[in-house]
Amino acid sequence: MKKLLGIALFAMSAFAASSVLEFAPSSIDGKPAPLDKYKGKVLLIVNVASKCGFTPQYAALEGLYRKYKDQGLVVVGFPANNFMSQEPGTDEEIKDFCKRTYEVDFPMYSKISVKGEDKAPIYKFLTDKESNPTTGGEIKWNFTKFLVDRDGKVIARFEPAVKPDAQPVVDAIEAALKR
Repeated sequence: MKKLLGIALFAMSAFAASSVLEFAPSSIDGKPAPLDKYKGKVLLIVNVASKCGFTPQYAALEGLYRKYKDQGLVVVGFPANNFMSQEPGTDEEIKDFCKRTYEVDFPMYSKISVKGEDKAPIYKFLTDKESNPTTGGEIKWNFTKFLVDRDGKVIARFEPAVKPDAQPVVDAIEAALKR
């Protein structure tokens, strides 16, 4: 019995994700948008919300995207309504708000959950301490940022109060782009 359990656990771990590129969430338009299309790019994955004190970070996120996209940076937004219902809108409303208010052109995905029982698979991976020992841990609020290298490995995490254009974030992005 123990041997059978060990084999089952090994088999389950063999199918566990080892990269963000293994996930295929839906775009904000409801279409399949697998992250493996970003292989070879550096990603900045952010859980976003339009009615949050950190919402103005959209402008800095878009600024980073415009400045570094030709070097291989892709900012990826995942709207989430987990914190004080600060993202109550539909995907269409969110997309309209982002475009109208912040001229967001970086890829946005369909609204998901980033914590709790209904946590989206990509956020289960991002927050898993076993998969990501230095960057894992529960999401504390909107605008938590994960920097991902060109192979889909999480290499840094920045909490919501750290602005996207803060020097530590910019330095980490520039270093990742040079690899």
